[in-house]
Amino acid sequence: MSTWDVLLWGAAPYATIAILVVSSIWRFRYDRFGWTTRSSQLLESRLLRFASPLFHFGLLVVIVGHVVGLLVPESWTSALGVSELLYHVVAVGLGALAGICTLVGVALLIYRRRRNGPVFSATTVNDKAMYLVLVGAIVLGLLTTVLANGITEGYDYRATVSPWFRSIFVLQPDVALMVDVPWSFKAHILVGLLLFALFPFTRLVHAFSGFAAMRYLFRPYVVYRSRAVGRSRRGWEPVGIPGQRPTSGKHDAPHPPRRP
Repeated sequence: MSTWDVLLWGAAPYATIAILVVSSIWRFRYDRFGWTTRSSQLLESRLLRFASPLFHFGLLVVIVGHVVGLLVPESWTSALGVSELLYHVVAVGLGALAGICTLVGVALLIYRRRRNGPVFSATTVNDKAMYLVLVGAIVLGLLTTVLANGITEGYDYRATVSPWFRSIFVLQPDVALMVDVPWSFKAHILVGLLLFALFPFTRLVHAFSGFAAMRYLFRPYVVYRSRAVGRSRRGWEPVGIPGQRPTSGKHDAPHPPRRP
């Protein structure tokens, strides 16, 4: 175990988490109006209507697959009656399909952004860097899924990568588990860490807005007009005769009686 192993698999994950958390809080506090995808749907919607759902639904399946593969121990799936062969077939098949959908979706989004003039004009340097790292993470993920687990004899990442990943969150990173991991897995992890470090500085930060949507499940009813009678603000008092109360239910003051 070298110094590089300690830095890459012991220190880099915590540095990434610190950047992700601190920078996200800072941006939400000081750049709340920039907390958006900067949607370009008004500039072009025909290709976006197909590419965006393909990318997002594929990415959702990829995220679920990573959660199951990294956070769920092998003993848990075995206790549920899921054999290693069944898990392997589902992981490779579903992971490859979701990865291809995600890659095709992001490729179409990049093509749309490059070929459409107004959309390309709205593209920033952060967007270009984000797309580059995102495509790299997707391609390396497909490489580890198809090449390392589908074409060759396979590699049981749940015996090395998954325990190492879980050890990070208990503040005891088991660096030794990552020493003999194949290079494709290591590259995929490092690019993934870079992507999470860039997360708060790009349009990807809008993904955190989904957590705010949970507030709508527990919020009270929207009150458009309160029935409570309170003191009027200065300058908004009903117009009428000084010292005379307006008629009930109307804002207009009663007209003074006519003089004979």
